Amino acid sequence: MRVEVLGGLERRRRWSQDDRVRIVEETLVPGAKVTEVARRNGVATSLVFTWRRQARTSEQVVPSFAPVQIVAVEETAKLLPAGDGRVRSVASARTGLIEIDLGNRRRIRVDAHVDPEALARVLEVLERR
Repeated sequence: MRVEVLGGLERRRRWSQDDRVRIVEETLVPGAKVTEVARRNGVATSLVFTWRRQARTSEQVVPSFAPVQIVAVEETAKLLPAGDGRVRSVASARTGLIEIDLGNRRRIRVDAHVDPEALARVLEVLERR
């Protein structure tokens, strides 16, 4: 029986997480070109783009509170833009309007008279998508 051992470098290189982060950060510097950064580090350009995409999707979105100011309807004469481009007065605006931002350019607007059980079912279905 004959055994042959082939020497040489392995074609597939293993990149540490620190190296990936460093290379992706290099591409984010203003004026940096991904192809040049990839060439300088000996990485395929497509792999650097994959790492960049993974970094964007892995970022954790941290919920935060926004400041809110409540003003009586009589105290304001402002106009609110309607979702269809028209402008409506504050007096004709629905009371207790709640806007829920689901991300990915999706929003739900409900008023104070919404059925909480129906809203919960809608949110549950949207969460699965």
